[in-house]
Amino acid sequence: MTIFFAVVLGALLYVLHRLFLAPHRAARWVREHFVAAHYGLVPREALDRRRAGPPPAPHRLQEMQAVADAAWEGDWRAAEAYVAAAGDDWDERWSRIELLQQLAGEDDAWLEAWRTARPDNCDAATVLAGRMVHKAWEIRGSEYAHEVPSERMRQFRTLLPAAIAEARRAAVLDPENPSPWVVMVTAARGAQYDHDQFQPLWDGLTARAPYHYEGHGQALQYWCAKWFGSDKSMMGFAEQAVRKAPQGSPLAGMYLHALEELVKPSAPSTLPTQAAKKRLEEVAASLAEVGPDDQHLPALRHLLAHHMMRARMYAAALEQFRLIGPWCGAAPWRRGDGSPEVAFELARGTAAKLSRVAPSAAPPVTHPISH
Repeated sequence: MTIFFAVVLGALLYVLHRLFLAPHRAARWVREHFVAAHYGLVPREALDRRRAGPPPAPHRLQEMQAVADAAWEGDWRAAEAYVAAAGDDWDERWSRIELLQQLAGEDDAWLEAWRTARPDNCDAATVLAGRMVHKAWEIRGSEYAHEVPSERMRQFRTLLPAAIAEARRAAVLDPENPSPWVVMVTAARGAQYDHDQFQPLWDGLTARAPYHYEGHGQALQYWCAKWFGSDKSMMGFAEQAVRKAPQGSPLAGMYLHALEELVKPSAPSTLPTQAAKKRLEEVAASLAEVGPDDQHLPALRHLLAHHMMRARMYAAALEQFRLIGPWCGAAPWRRGDGSPEVAFELARGTAAKLSRVAPSAAPPVTHPISH
């Protein structure tokens, strides 16, 4: 019996050390001894809090600025050509539609002119429908429902069905285009669609673009517990996204977004399950196949590193920090009142210490900072 209790006590002490003592000691080591270059990481003074990753290539920025300048001068033709140039790359096409929605939020005279000149253009109708959804949420605000004045709530509840109706008209104009369906899926939760109403919208989207990133992101919100699902249904949806993500797609990142939405996340002091670790490994392997210029990849790497740290996958997290480079302006490090640089430095330093990776005096791979 004495041997049994000794074994149990030893196991308990090991767990307590893993949960509390090791991270505490690592934090002190980071403050006093951590040298980022010894682990293939950029130095502390090179960290940049302005972004989660590098900015778009200069030619992309110039292209977007030209579209914006033309729109603000009342010329819609540049916007029309800009979206059409994406062809059937539906994720890229949606990214361009999002830019036009943003421009219409500042001045929509060019959009009205476009709709008048091209009443049969699906993209113009989709931009209008999407802008209606954004406007509805701007009117409602972020308060709890019982805190929203009745007139604002009335406008909100009127605008969303109108946006869905506009998106349905857009869908008829180009039956193969999934973008109007993304608008409908986005508006569904605010419009209080039940599961039977939502499912045809989701089926319509995935029939046209089965791996649409933003479409999955909006559906994930619908299935989370704060809307019309639960932690279980949301995680099931996210795990399915990991399984079906094609090579080169960032779709597996839905699992990371789902972890962020959990109503009852695992406490930092809880030992991770092997299943949870395996799922994160699957996400990492999938993201490793995504092109380095994918706009979603930097933010997903930050989330992956953050959740690997929570799962005590320190060596794997360290590799993500190497890939992230100097960029620390992402959500996990901006929480609370502290500095993103400090939170990021503590996380990657802890990963270095607890990964048991041997330090090296070799200089790190440089990551140039674009301004």
